[in-house]
Amino acid sequence: MIEINIPGRGLIQLRYLVSDVNGTLALDGQLLNGVPKNLLALSDRLQLHLLTADTHGRQAQIDEQLGLQAMRIPQGGEAEAKAAYVHELGAESVVALGQGANDAGMLRAAAIGIAVASVEGLAIESLTSADVVVPNINAAFELLEHPKRLVATLRR
Repeated sequence: MIEINIPGRGLIQLRYLVSDVNGTLALDGQLLNGVPKNLLALSDRLQLHLLTADTHGRQAQIDEQLGLQAMRIPQGGEAEAKAAYVHELGAESVVALGQGANDAGMLRAAAIGIAVASVEGLAIESLTSADVVVPNINAAFELLEHPKRLVATLRR
């Protein structure tokens, strides 16, 4: 668990990391540099949940690389399915990572939503639904490794 006491928001106890895969953790079905190491480094504090429509058909290889099993989201209705997944876990305990339009609902629902600018871009809907925007996925992981940075950014 990662505890963050944010002035103006209160105590947040993060138990789950929910992340989109393609565009956020991977590009064209290939994990981005640093993702396996940085993502798995958080697994001692956060339960990891990956959500994907498997756009590039390479999720089995990504699962094998990470030693995780991503949740496949059926194509069509991805935005609603991702947001529902966050709610089912308990949104007040979730940090969500994403960049596509279909990630906006989960970013909005999560206790902390982090929008990741990527080579694929960052959908405006996700940008405006997130609490924080970072320039790349590894910057998102750094915020979670150093949660006082989130306090500095999110305090009111």
